[in-house]
Amino acid sequence: MTIRLTFLSTSGGEPTPGTRFGDAPPTGRELAAARAARADLPSHTRAVRAPSLRCRWTAEALGLTAAVEPALRDLDLGTWRGRTVGEIAAADPHALTAWLTDPDAAPHGGESVRRFCRHTANWLGVVAEEPGHVLAVTEPAVVRAALVHALAAPARAFWRLDVPTLSPVSLTWQRGHWDVSFGSAAFEAARRFTVIHRYPHQHAGRDEAAHALVPSAGTWAEPLRYPRVDGADYAATRP
Repeated sequence: MTIRLTFLSTSGGEPTPGTRFGDAPPTGRELAAARAARADLPSHTRAVRAPSLRCRWTAEALGLTAAVEPALRDLDLGTWRGRTVGEIAAADPHALTAWLTDPDAAPHGGESVRRFCRHTANWLGVVAEEPGHVLAVTEPAVVRAALVHALAAPARAFWRLDVPTLSPVSLTWQRGHWDVSFGSAAFEAARRFTVIHRYPHQHAGRDEAAHALVPSAGTWAEPLRYPRVDGADYAATRP
């Protein structure tokens, strides 16, 4: 049985200086981009969305009738909610640095990255038991957390994962693991990754880079470079 989950991310919650943490509606430009993306939506059996206003407006602009899924909520940022990244950096740069580098840090009094990743992983476990193709409109943090779980990456890799707005990220559950692809499945150049255990007979700690990402066979049209979870690079060429 094959189960597929495709994420479409909104633009909120990025750790850049002008970003204001919290649930703000998308801009007119972002809504126009969502309306333009309607024709490229993958076929799906059901659609869900995060409970935020931002995700509701984005789903409506995409022409989706999406059910609210509470488990897709954004990372809880506690006292930082409503403040910009620049304001936080000016007031308490050490706290911001800790949050961006330590997955167990929660200087805002809200939720740590590691705890949020576990929350998202629990929801993925539920999805893996339901056949069909789910289309999910979510916050970028949810997509990052899902990728951390699907690729068996350490939680510290959370902020290293770039999540472009409205760019499909698909997880396919088959043979007891998740396969990950980036971009629409309709495009031949979609990039797919599988997890390989680099030390299959050696136990690794929770944050050791004991896994490597490799492209699935036949998915590259030309030589490319792609990241390893420990920050290094592998050169990838078509098999």
